[in-house]
Amino acid sequence: MRIALQVAYIGTDYHGFQFHPDLRTIEGELFRALAELNIINNPHEANYIAAGITDKGVHALGQVIAFDTNNPDAVIPRAINTKLPPTIWVWSRAHVPSDFNPHSNALSREYRYIMCGKYSIPLLRNASRLLKGVHDFSNFATLEKEKSSICRIEKIEMRVEREFTVMDIRADRFIWHMVRKIATAMKMTGCGARDLSWLEQMLDPAEFTEGLEPAPAYGLIFKNIEYENIIWDEDAYAKKAIKQSLDEQFRWHGVMAEILRELKESMIV
Repeated sequence: MRIALQVAYIGTDYHGFQFHPDLRTIEGELFRALAELNIINNPHEANYIAAGITDKGVHALGQVIAFDTNNPDAVIPRAINTKLPPTIWVWSRAHVPSDFNPHSNALSREYRYIMCGKYSIPLLRNASRLLKGVHDFSNFATLEKEKSSICRIEKIEMRVEREFTVMDIRADRFIWHMVRKIATAMKMTGCGARDLSWLEQMLDPAEFTEGLEPAPAYGLIFKNIEYENIIWDEDAYAKKAIKQSLDEQFRWHGVMAEILRELKESMIV
C-alpha cells in the first residue's frame, strides 16, 4: 500500500531536509522513525519520494512524503511523532495511488517569507503585480543544470503584521533559492533602494543579469502543496499535541525576544 504523510518541522537545528549520512537532517530523522516502527526499512525499496527539499534552517508546515509499506496499520501520525525529535511532526496521512509522486504530481506550491521590519505596502504591491504570471526567473534563483527557469507565479501577497512584513507566494513550481531571492528583491523595492523599472529588467534575463543574495533561511516556511484528488486524514490528537508543544516554544521565544530587546537597548551609545 502507498501512503503519503504531511510533515511539519522547525528547520533551525538541521542541515536541511535531504538525507545525508554524516549530518542531522529532517529526512534522516524520518527514516529512523519509520524504520523503528517497521513501516519502511529501505527508502529505495519502498519507493520513497519527497515533494521537495528545503535548505538548512528553512521550516515547513506542509512538506509531503510518500512510500510503499506492508505495514499500513502502523502509519499513525501520533505514533510516528513519539519516535521523532520535538521539532519534527507528522500530522496527516492519505492513501494514495501506487504511482503517486509527491514531487511531480504537485499542482502548486506555496511558501511564506517573514521579513523583519515594515516596508512600503504600496511599493510592494506594485512590485508583486509585475512578478505575477509566467516569467523567466533566472535572476531570482540559483540555477541548476537542465532545470527550466520558467515558472508561473499564481499569487503573491504582501502585508505588514506588527513589526514584520509577510510575503505569501504560490506558483506551479519553484527553483532553488527563488523565494528567498524574490524576498530580497521585495525588500530592496519596498524600502525604495530599487524601483519598478529595475524589477522589470530583472524579469528579462536575456538582456539584463544581476546576482541577488538569498534572504536568510530562517524567515522561510514551506506552507502547502496542492494535489488533485488526495483526501487527507488529519490526526486530531497529533495536531493538539503539536499545538501544545508550539505554545510552549512560543512563550519561551517571546520572553527571549524581550530579553534580547532589553540587552540591545542597554547597549545604545
